[in-house]
Amino acid sequence: MLTTMMDRPLLISSLLWRAENVFADRVGVSCDATRGDREFTYRDLGATARRFAGSFENLGIGFGTRVATLAWNTFEHLVAYYAVPACGAVLHTVNHRMSPEHIAYTMDKAEDEVVLIDADLLPVLLEILPRLPRIRHVVVIGDLEQAEYSISAEVTWWSFDGLLLDAVPIGEFPEFDETTASSICFTSGTTGLPKGVVYSHRSTVLHAMAISASGGVAIDGRHSYLLATQMSHVHSWGVPYAGVLQGARLVLPGPHPSPAELLRIITDQTPDVFVGAPAVAALMRAQFDADPERYDLGSLQTMWLGGQVLPPVLVRWWAERGVATVNGWGMTETSPMGTFSNSADCQGRPLPLFQVRVVDEEGRKLPWNGFTTGELEVRSPWVTGTYLDDDRAAEAFDAGWLRSGDVAVIHPDGRLEIRDRVKDLIKSGGEWISSVEVENQLLLHPAVVEAAVIAVPHETWQERPVAWVRTTQEVSDDQLRAHLAVTLPKFWLPDTFVRVDEVPKTSVGKLDKVRMRRMWAQKSVV
Repeated sequence: MLTTMMDRPLLISSLLWRAENVFADRVGVSCDATRGDREFTYRDLGATARRFAGSFENLGIGFGTRVATLAWNTFEHLVAYYAVPACGAVLHTVNHRMSPEHIAYTMDKAEDEVVLIDADLLPVLLEILPRLPRIRHVVVIGDLEQAEYSISAEVTWWSFDGLLLDAVPIGEFPEFDETTASSICFTSGTTGLPKGVVYSHRSTVLHAMAISASGGVAIDGRHSYLLATQMSHVHSWGVPYAGVLQGARLVLPGPHPSPAELLRIITDQTPDVFVGAPAVAALMRAQFDADPERYDLGSLQTMWLGGQVLPPVLVRWWAERGVATVNGWGMTETSPMGTFSNSADCQGRPLPLFQVRVVDEEGRKLPWNGFTTGELEVRSPWVTGTYLDDDRAAEAFDAGWLRSGDVAVIHPDGRLEIRDRVKDLIKSGGEWISSVEVENQLLLHPAVVEAAVIAVPHETWQERPVAWVRTTQEVSDDQLRAHLAVTLPKFWLPDTFVRVDEVPKTSVGKLDKVRMRRMWAQKSVV
């Protein structure tokens, strides 16, 4: 028997349709410390997206054309989020904080032909442009006349504002198969070259609906979201799509969002939800403590922090200022949200349509009892089933499940708790040491503001922990060990403490333990 239901494709343009028609006058803000904050409505977003799409013929953008963005969290970038995929082209949000080599690799791998770029990021592109022969058009957001760039006969340069002035807006966005590619994101490349993930319209719409559902993230039109997580990295956790679907107030922090600028935006624009990485929240804490009379956190109710297990000391600091911290888990491969928790003590329960399990080293399913650890594996309509032209895909999947590389336990009620990364666990004398637990205990010491723990080879014990710390006052190794010994087994205590001005981080603000291990091996730290 066949269904009587309409067969309507799940397309990104349908998210914009709802915002334009139901929430047309809802106001968002695109911030800029230099040019000033600019308000926009969802009516403006729809009209500008259609006008930008009207310029695509001049840019040679057709169905399947890859369009790269090297851009900050701005209104113009949000326009591209909708105009490009809604016309059947493919949006590649390039993480401009990656190394030039990795940026060039990802843009070549994606086969980008058109680039939309903020003017102040042009040096990033110019350095690698000779290695990208497919690029035919570059569209500059900002002052094209003052932008310093090399004229190339093979590349045509356009002003974003100029294109809009000359464009004739399109009417309705086209319809096509919902499994059509909508966008491309790459992993941050901490363990090798970045891996490409190609999202579809279907996966993106389902993810937006899932993080809008109650009982999970619950993106809601009654809230105002300061989007500090990069739009150049896994769709800013899906908020630019779910937020528009729900008519939420989006506060986009603009170019170079320093901790001071983010606090200024909270003071002036009064968002109630902050979306960003724990490392950014920690830097904001330090900035606030240095000048508390300058900022007002009164509007802020929730810190949605993701990307790593949350340090308890950071959660406590925000709680003391009346701000609750929520948490979740996800990866580039999962669009990215898979689980969500309304507290900071775990990574929460699976979102609707998202399945999780933990397995042992032989791939056997482990019980959900809250203490048996294994590797987390996941599957969902918005989890990738492979990588973009990459042989490493073979080792990343297990009979239809994605191997996450995270060590976790699952509680009987479905709560997920990440214990560590598989590659970051430390095996010393046949016993396992959790780097995350040692880091969290170090951060409870009043002198420690940043901490990372890595495994280093040891002749007798196979591996031993070494801690990298940034401190605000004098503290000896013995004092730090004494602090840890109160709660941790003796063999967990680091053999060495490396003092640094800043703990190395990846392009997305995570602890860069690969670089730390390499620096240790090269004896470039003491």
